[in-house]
Amino acid sequence: MTTPEFSHLVTLADAAQGRNLTLEADAEQRAAIAKRLGLVALDRFVVTAEVRAVAGGIAAAGDIAADVVQSCAATDLPVPAKIREPFDLRFLRDADPAGDGDEEVEISDADCDILPLEGERIDLGEAAVQTLSLSLDPFPRHPDADRVLAEKGVLSEEQAGPFAALAKLRGKPDL
Repeated sequence: MTTPEFSHLVTLADAAQGRNLTLEADAEQRAAIAKRLGLVALDRFVVTAEVRAVAGGIAAAGDIAADVVQSCAATDLPVPAKIREPFDLRFLRDADPAGDGDEEVEISDADCDILPLEGERIDLGEAAVQTLSLSLDPFPRHPDADRVLAEKGVLSEEQAGPFAALAKLRGKPDL
């Protein structure tokens, strides 16, 4: 298993008294995270968190702040964005669902933020990168995308759809 780009381990002993942490990725770490997440650039990535021991594991609450640049889904133009995303995670020893793999398991929203505790430690940096990944716009769109596409001759949905063809037929004189 490879080491994550932004690893920061917190042990149960570290969390026992409660700790406030601020982690900031350096240029090399940001470049590696950007590559992994398919970003054009990651100009800033800061994690602030409070970690504490809870029954059965470790709790980590805080937020991530990032300045990212993604590629427009339609034009490939750069789309800068500022992300600020809170997180409240629980890493618990017994977090794995019971039952076999074929059984359907229903989980609530609160259960989504419960992760398995591996050994006696968590990787807060990796959890922060995963939080960033989930916070990214899945289809970023540049503000000038429609204009750029029109200049290249790409028809919009309204121009190319079935109703556009019907509208053209309505305008034709009867034969």
